[in-house]
Amino acid sequence: MSNSPHNNFIISFFDWLESRWATPAYAGWVLIGIALSFFGAATNTMAGWLYVLSGVLFSLLALNLFVSINTLKRLQLKRTNIEAISAGNELTIELVVSNPTKKVKTLIEIIDELPLELSGKIINRIETLPPKSELKLVSYAHAKKRGVYHWHNIILKTAAPFGLFYSSRQRSIQSKAIVYPQVLPLQTCPLIDNIGIQETHQRQSERLYQNATEGVTKAIRQYRYGDATRLIHWRSSAKFGDLQVRELETITGGEEIIICLDNSSQWQPEYFETAVIAAASMYFYASRQQLDVKLWTADKGLIRGNKVMLETLAGVDFLVNSIEQIPSSPVIWLSQNADSLSSLPLGSRWLLFPPVEGKPNPENLSGIFYDEEIPLQTLLQKPL
Repeated sequence: MSNSPHNNFIISFFDWLESRWATPAYAGWVLIGIALSFFGAATNTMAGWLYVLSGVLFSLLALNLFVSINTLKRLQLKRTNIEAISAGNELTIELVVSNPTKKVKTLIEIIDELPLELSGKIINRIETLPPKSELKLVSYAHAKKRGVYHWHNIILKTAAPFGLFYSSRQRSIQSKAIVYPQVLPLQTCPLIDNIGIQETHQRQSERLYQNATEGVTKAIRQYRYGDATRLIHWRSSAKFGDLQVRELETITGGEEIIICLDNSSQWQPEYFETAVIAAASMYFYASRQQLDVKLWTADKGLIRGNKVMLETLAGVDFLVNSIEQIPSSPVIWLSQNADSLSSLPLGSRWLLFPPVEGKPNPENLSGIFYDEEIPLQTLLQKPL
């Protein structure tokens, strides 16, 4: 049987031999057989030309063995930082290979062992690497799913110069790639627009502020495409010979938007991924509205800042052990546990996914039930 302990031992032995010295390729085994046949025939017949042929073949094998082992020696690898992307895009993975020796390196295969979620292995082949030179290898991996991915194994392999012996060496380079969740471009979001009485007053004051034309000027700057014409400062424009606009002082009502992802309870994985996308999309919508927005997760607590928020959502998982206290101010609650609605502060809003257990009892609260038949972007813009 192919998976018998004996066969497994043989395979493991040759893998070990290849990673430390070299193992014959198929052509190498054939040539070894021919060389041994010539040597046996020469021993029986005492024919000198057979000794010569076997000696030439053994010399060729020895040369390939020596070269394949030394080709991988002193090669240097360096990984450049991998830029974070959003799910559905391609990671750009760069690897710099250097040859600090005075000899040319040829026929090298570099296997970058990425996680299976990032397409698995990436194989790069180098035909010639001149002495005292370096080569940048650029590869792309399609990231279908958000996550924080770590890997470290890189395998160098060669059969130079004749393909008779394989030699491989494993290098360890710590690598990290962050794939952010997808962010939907929301035009409106009632879950955020209608949260909290104080938030309503804040938006009203902001609308009054935006309509103001006097008394709140912070600075004068050059006109940019999209600026309201009512903000043009004509006296400064005439002075500088170019349109200048007034930059107004920001007025806020002190109310904050807290988006809570309930990752302490049980979720169906596909619903949890949808909830992560919803949380990221609402966060950026609130940020574009110039609201004081934060993210809350059961294990991390309150988080502020676009990059920190994205990195948190990239690696978030459900059924966490540590649970932070839920904020006391109104929140936007994303959960699959209907019983959790009873513990929310007054004025909160919710996005509830098909519950694992319990029945919703959202007294004094309003929200949206997730519907698989409605696209998430449409659902988040649906009136309460």
